[in-house]
Amino acid sequence: AVLGCALLLPVVLAEDCPSPCSCWSLEEAWGTRVDCGSRGLGTLPALPSLTRSLHLHNNSLTSIPAGALDSLGHLQELQLGDNPWHCDCHIVYLKLWLEDFSAPALARLRCASPAHLRMKPLGQLTGSDLGVCTRLLPTKCLQFFWRDLLLIAGVVITVILVAWALKVSKKLVCQLTLGRRCLRRRNIPKTH
Repeated sequence: AVLGCALLLPVVLAEDCPSPCSCWSLEEAWGTRVDCGSRGLGTLPALPSLTRSLHLHNNSLTSIPAGALDSLGHLQELQLGDNPWHCDCHIVYLKLWLEDFSAPALARLRCASPAHLRMKPLGQLTGSDLGVCTRLLPTKCLQFFWRDLLLIAGVVITVILVAWALKVSKKLVCQLTLGRRCLRRRNIPKTH
C-alpha cells in the first residue's frame, strides 16, 4: 500500500503542477514545492492548493489577480523578486496579502512602473500613490459585503417590527384592561 501511494504521488503532482513550472513533494513538510521561477510568466498560473513553497522570482509578473493566493493556506515560503511590478490599483491585493503573509517579502518588492513610482518599495505605497481605485476588493469580498448588508438590514427590520408589535400589544392590553374596568363599573349597583 505504501508503494502504491508512492507511485501515485508523482502522478497527482504532475496533474496539479502548472505546465510551465516544476513541482516536488515535500515529504517531511507535507505539501508541494512549486518552482515557477525564471519561466517568463506574465500571468500567475493555477497553483496546487497544497503548495507550501512557491517560487515566482525572475518572471514578467506585473500584478497578481485579486484572490489568487487566498486558497494557498499551507504556503510557508514565497519568492516574488525580480518581477516588473506595476504599482496601480491592481497591485493593492498583493500588497495587502503580503502584509498578512510576510512583511520581509513585502519589503523586498519594488515597483517597476509607472515612472513616478519606479524603485519605490511596494510596502510603502499609499492610497495617494495609486490614484483613484474604484474597486479594491476581490469579488468574493464584495459578495460578503452585500450579504452582510442584507443580514443587517433584515435584523434592523425585525427589531422595528418587534418594537411595533410590542407597542401595539401594550395598547391592546391597556384597552382590554380599561374595557373590563368600565364593564365592572357599569355592573356595580349604585348605592345612594
